[in-house]
Amino acid sequence: MKIAIVGAGISGLSTAFYLKQKMPDCSLVIYDPETRPGGTMQTVNVGGFLFEGGGNGFLTNKPDSMQLVKDSGAEHLLLPSSDLARKRFIFHNNGLHRLPESPPLFLKSGLLTLREKLRVAGEFFVAASDSDKDETLQEFGYRRVGKGFTDVFLGAMVAGIYATTPDKISVQAAFPMVVALEKEYGGLFRGMIAKRKKGGGPGGVLTSFRGGVGSFISHLKKTIDAEWRLGSPVTGISRDLVGFQVKSEKGSEEFDQVIISAPAYAAAEMLAGLDPEMTGRLQKIDYSPIAVVGFGYEELDHPLNGFGLLTTSAAGLPILGALWDSSIFPDRAPDGSKLIRIMIGGQRNPELVGLDDKQLLKLARDGLRKTMQIETEPDSVFIKRWTRGIPSYAPGHLDRVASIFEQLATHPGLHLCANAYGGIAMNDCVRNGRELALSIADA
Repeated sequence: MKIAIVGAGISGLSTAFYLKQKMPDCSLVIYDPETRPGGTMQTVNVGGFLFEGGGNGFLTNKPDSMQLVKDSGAEHLLLPSSDLARKRFIFHNNGLHRLPESPPLFLKSGLLTLREKLRVAGEFFVAASDSDKDETLQEFGYRRVGKGFTDVFLGAMVAGIYATTPDKISVQAAFPMVVALEKEYGGLFRGMIAKRKKGGGPGGVLTSFRGGVGSFISHLKKTIDAEWRLGSPVTGISRDLVGFQVKSEKGSEEFDQVIISAPAYAAAEMLAGLDPEMTGRLQKIDYSPIAVVGFGYEELDHPLNGFGLLTTSAAGLPILGALWDSSIFPDRAPDGSKLIRIMIGGQRNPELVGLDDKQLLKLARDGLRKTMQIETEPDSVFIKRWTRGIPSYAPGHLDRVASIFEQLATHPGLHLCANAYGGIAMNDCVRNGRELALSIADA
């Protein structure tokens, strides 16, 4: 069987790895418009500082990424985060506040007023909703824990994960486990207490790779027996009596099956000639723009004692947050040096991503000065723009995805597997890729 994988991000690579594991005799061709695999998982060395262009690892509270690491023989690359990663901060009301990790610390926190804290405590007495309405995170949060907690805690959190705002994201699509707590236990506190008694609940250790996530991508590529068409964007996919035709700048090639692991907007362009209806549905999946600005300091007085900070919308700052990468993973900076990555734009200020380098650097430095009082000029600089960076699971996302896959079923042998549909984290992408590979192998 000859299979094309269009898109060499972690979704496509995971699919490819498990396809070759289950179907070693299949002929695999992997396309990507970039000259290196990995998608947003890329590590760039600037002056000895290792800057991540996108995510910096995965959580061990789910087994998927760790299993891929073990299956591919990459355990020697694993790098757990330092203990400092547990200390996180929110910038609000012109001050930096540590994210409380326990009820006593929450009560002492200056992030909320006493009235707002009492409203959060009252969640225990809020009746569960019996509606199936696709709520925004803001609607869900206001209903269960109140406006204060939603605007401060959930607003900062969703900016850090999805680069969006609580009023623009579906809680059912983006945070299904939170919705499940209400459905199953009647409330969030009730659910968390029940989970704790059972020994479950959230957790896990943030884990990355020695030399950055790019080192794992390089390792994974070496384990996959495939014909690599890197730097070869796919311009169209069509069907004939035998199979599928994949068109690229280098010509057209026939395949028995095609897996599109590219972003939804890119998949839409490829399928425009094959299925205009599905193209229209794919185009409705929006993305949050984001710019990553990295600063490397050979000498910096700030201790960077923690994971980093997120800002609230009310803070009125141009930055969404800052990750203190050299504290999370010490190998990201030379000995004695420090590295910070600043996130700019998102759904709060999408227009900022289009600014030139000089303007972005100024915004990043202004953000650090206002939140951390850092005036030091960096010795190394990194900038990466993602004009369509993170899929935005807007209200209606689940129905939209269901309709896309219903239409996809009318094209046997054609598959979609990317973070636009069912989870943006590395664990989600690896799981979806593995499950797709197994379903193809078992068919």
